[in-house]
Amino acid sequence: MNPTNYPTAPQTPNSPPSSPTGLSGRSLNRAAIFLLDDEPTNVVLLERMLEGAGFCQIASATDSRVALEILAQNPPDLLLLDLMMPHPNGFALMQELRKIWGDDARVPILVLTADASRETCHRALSCGANDFLNKPIDRTELLLRVQNLLENRLLFKELRESNRTLEERVQTRTRDLEIAQIEALEKLAQAAEFRDDDTGQHTKRVGELAAQIASRLGLENARVELILRAAPLHDIGKIAIPDAVLLKPGKLSPEEFALMKTHAQIGAQLLSHSNSPLMRCAEIIAHSHHERFDGTGYPGALSGKNIPLEGRIVAIADVFDALTNERPYKKAWPLPKAVEEIQRSAGTHFDPKVVSAFVSIVG
Repeated sequence: MNPTNYPTAPQTPNSPPSSPTGLSGRSLNRAAIFLLDDEPTNVVLLERMLEGAGFCQIASATDSRVALEILAQNPPDLLLLDLMMPHPNGFALMQELRKIWGDDARVPILVLTADASRETCHRALSCGANDFLNKPIDRTELLLRVQNLLENRLLFKELRESNRTLEERVQTRTRDLEIAQIEALEKLAQAAEFRDDDTGQHTKRVGELAAQIASRLGLENARVELILRAAPLHDIGKIAIPDAVLLKPGKLSPEEFALMKTHAQIGAQLLSHSNSPLMRCAEIIAHSHHERFDGTGYPGALSGKNIPLEGRIVAIADVFDALTNERPYKKAWPLPKAVEEIQRSAGTHFDPKVVSAFVSIVG
């Protein structure tokens, strides 16, 4: 018995120098073949036939329980299986292996049996057999069936690998396009920000603080990372707001304020219609970061937990950064005063739970 790996068989003087090939000309000699028969004599006979044909990665077992442990962890390219074995028999073993391997493995099973009855045939097929070989074994028929099954197996493996490579390329290209799209939008957001923040760092600071709050709230790392990257796009809609309104040093008129409020919807529209999780997160933030916990915000007058958590987080980060940094129309507030203002607004402007997380970071 050789139950470990699939060793290279030594070539004998009678072994042909060429490798076995399928109909497509593929070399099949490196295919992993596993033999399972409770009669050691049968195993030796099969090994000699296969090695003589040039197959060199053959493993075997005479105990189906031992074989099940091996095959569960190391699916071969082909399993030659005797049906009439104890503990478990070939039928039960096939059913168990098909469950373990799943549909993705597609390991062909060649059943070896002295019972050629229709009932046995049907039962074996229902358990997962792909082909049959009647005992006593005919060498020519054995090699033809083995080569045909291995040809299909290798075709499947090549197709699966090709699909995996193609999928990886598509994912890489998609990521590249997403990165390029995000970079372009970030530049656009920075361009808007430079109009009322000569350093252009507000968006970056908001993203960093929002991510810290999200982490303190216990959000999973992937979601925190999305907020870190998406939050800087929260005010991208300001690109459409005229300077006369955006940079006005005094109080906005009702008409001007109505115009200013449109930047939330405009920003969401700029970020919409994307399958990217990052872009969807950015759209949510752009649309909801001016909502207020008491329902008096805009654009949707949402309240409480109807406001997306990302929007509730960025609302605090945005206001705090605006308060503590100088703008053309205002002086910077001292840190304690800004924190006090955020706390005072808990339950009205801001989510009290998010405020607590914020205070634990800056306060």
